[in-house]
Amino acid sequence: MQSVFQHNSVVITGASSGIGRALAIAFLQAGASVSVCARNREALEALAAEAGSDALHTFVADVSREEECKAFIDSALNRFGKIDVLVNNAGISMRALFKDTGPDVLKSLMDINFWGAVYCTKFALPSITANKGTIVGVSSIAGYRGLPGRTGYSASKFAMQGFLEALRTENLHTGVNVMWVCPGFTASNIRNTALDKTGHSQKETPLKEDQLMSPEDVARHTLRAIIQRKRTLILTTQGKLTVLLSRLFPAWADRLVFNHFRKEPGSPLEA
Repeated sequence: MQSVFQHNSVVITGASSGIGRALAIAFLQAGASVSVCARNREALEALAAEAGSDALHTFVADVSREEECKAFIDSALNRFGKIDVLVNNAGISMRALFKDTGPDVLKSLMDINFWGAVYCTKFALPSITANKGTIVGVSSIAGYRGLPGRTGYSASKFAMQGFLEALRTENLHTGVNVMWVCPGFTASNIRNTALDKTGHSQKETPLKEDQLMSPEDVARHTLRAIIQRKRTLILTTQGKLTVLLSRLFPAWADRLVFNHFRKEPGSPLEA
């Protein structure tokens, strides 16, 4: 991979932990110059200390704010002169029934998961177009199949994938590749920071994190998919099966998904 990314400038949002952090390290190891943003300054400083490389540029930004996305993209362009790859990774989840949840919680997810991707893509697109580069959205199986207790998360991922699919079609003849990655259940911090019905972090995960795909594996698969200029990347057998069943047998998938999430520890679903 090193020869492919050797002279590339890569931009990654939400790189303070999990998949974003693993992607930053993987791209650095592949020889790219990497610009990352997150809201957590201390986590970015820890990443910079671990990387120990002038090829890493960190920037504190909240992607739900358009002006901060512009400032981040501008800083990446000022530092490295161009953008070849943009990875829209920043995201937040939720776990609560819609009937118990205020609209402001869903708006928070849309602002980060969807609008953050739109803002950063808008500002990075001219340079990516000039370099015939790649735009990536880190989505989810929830972008193919609505998940109970995660209405806002599913809505934001459906919206992201619709946006990216339309953008991909617009750019069929420009040399720009647009793709989205659906990792399935991955060991990351996203469930620990998922919002509850009041909009506060639930600070717990209902899954056994040590049994899930690692962020490093997701990063490795993602870099390979970028090299191959794929359209989509769906990871894990469970993720691929969920997408397939939802397409072929949607009513059956409704029952399977409901029963799966009802068995989660602390699930808000009732039979």
